[in-house]
Amino acid sequence: MRKLSICAAGAFVFVALTSTAYARSAYDGSWNLAFVTQRGACDAVYNFTVNVFNGVVTHPNLVKFRGYVRKSGAVRASVTVHDKYAAGSGRLSSASGRGTWSGYSGSARCSGYWTAQRN
Repeated sequence: MRKLSICAAGAFVFVALTSTAYARSAYDGSWNLAFVTQRGACDAVYNFTVNVFNGVVTHPNLVKFRGYVRKSGAVRASVTVHDKYAAGSGRLSSASGRGTWSGYSGSARCSGYWTAQRN
């Protein structure tokens, strides 16, 4: 009986640790982003959709895209497409978000703000 209790306790700890390691982020899902240029000669607005899974931000077609969302909602991301680069940070809530970004398009330096809406 004692061996059974030890095995059951060990299995419970393993399941608890496993479910914690693969816990979903509160921000998981699809998000629409709008990057608005306030300074510089970049396009006025860039719109695209990203996915968040376990706090990792991805885009299905952009190879050079890195991003993450912390449990607090703090988000950081960067993207490179041909001769364009942008990096930004900000905060997500349960359904929306906002932050700032800076980068370049060719030789033009740009900066502005971004907004996010959960799909």
